[in-house]
Amino acid sequence: MIFSNYHTHTFFSDGKKTPKDYCFKAMELGFHSLGFSDHAPVLFPNKFSIDPHEFENYIHAIEKVKAEFSGDLNVYLSLEADYIPGYTHAFDYFREKAKLDYIIGSIHLVYHQQKDKVWFIDGGEQAVWDQGLEEVFEGDIKKGVSAFYEQTMEMIETQKPEVVGHLDKIKMHNKNRFFNQSDIWYKNIVDETLLSIKNNNAVLEVNTRGLYKGRCLELFPSKDILLKAQKLGIPIMLSSDAHHPDELNGKFETAIMFLQKIGIGELYEFHSGKWKAQLI
Repeated sequence: MIFSNYHTHTFFSDGKKTPKDYCFKAMELGFHSLGFSDHAPVLFPNKFSIDPHEFENYIHAIEKVKAEFSGDLNVYLSLEADYIPGYTHAFDYFREKAKLDYIIGSIHLVYHQQKDKVWFIDGGEQAVWDQGLEEVFEGDIKKGVSAFYEQTMEMIETQKPEVVGHLDKIKMHNKNRFFNQSDIWYKNIVDETLLSIKNNNAVLEVNTRGLYKGRCLELFPSKDILLKAQKLGIPIMLSSDAHHPDELNGKFETAIMFLQKIGIGELYEFHSGKWKAQLI
């Protein structure tokens, strides 16, 4: 069993509780490690990321619980950073501002450069996903999905995140309506993205949030992607993308049984500044 979670959101971004609340829950669950990864500040008004004026307070709050729980729980300071050309900070900006243990790089908004608009592909509203596809990409699913993966690759290659978050989240609201994951064009661009992850020595996240929130019938990423990642030797880690302490180990048991069933026998955990393989 995995007794850690490295993708955690507090009330500093779009999570529900204080860092200390998550630490107490992690200890109750028998965790040895907990990584905080609130949404990094961005360059536009929003309701999901850390307010730029609160960024220093976030850093201090995590450092405080890191010291307070030392010896009982390994606490790590991280960010989940969005990459939207022209609308987000370079990841090095955050590395210079704080002694981060790692950065999770994720795409939640797909940028259309010519229109200077974004398609929001996350959240619980399928109608928002559909509307964004129509308004930003004129309903052209191949163009929209390709832009998602191209933006992901640009993020990996220019920003160098240590972890790539929920790689195929673009599928969440698709539900096999507009494209199929077995489509050749889709498989090709996913393969290209996996090579980018491999070549830039990033860790691939297995994210359970879609499962326990009832928004997706499978993990992020899918079985085929995970098997390809394993074949390429890409390190794989497990997280719940928790927005509440009760979600810290959301669907972990289900995920681990699935991974073992498809032949994945190890996951990476963070120790002493490095991602290290652990048998599951």
